[in-house]
Amino acid sequence: MKQGIHPDYQEVCFMDSATGFKFVAGSTLKSSETVEFEGNTYPLIRVEISSDSHPFYTGKQKFAAADGRIERFNKKYGFNKKN
Repeated sequence: MKQGIHPDYQEVCFMDSATGFKFVAGSTLKSSETVEFEGNTYPLIRVEISSDSHPFYTGKQKFAAADGRIERFNKKYGFNKKN
């Protein structure tokens, strides 16, 4: 492996901007901000969304009803179940 061409891999603290949730993961991202987390100092990277605020993981996601082929046909051509 060539020396000096790879970015430094280090542990970084990611913080969800919406909820303040923090987690540590390995990354090559750089930051001028630092934060004290679980007794250690890490570079801080702010993210807009994480598993703490994402609708899929929080259970607030709305699912569209996936109609079957017959229901779509009936909607398209105006058939009711009452007929």
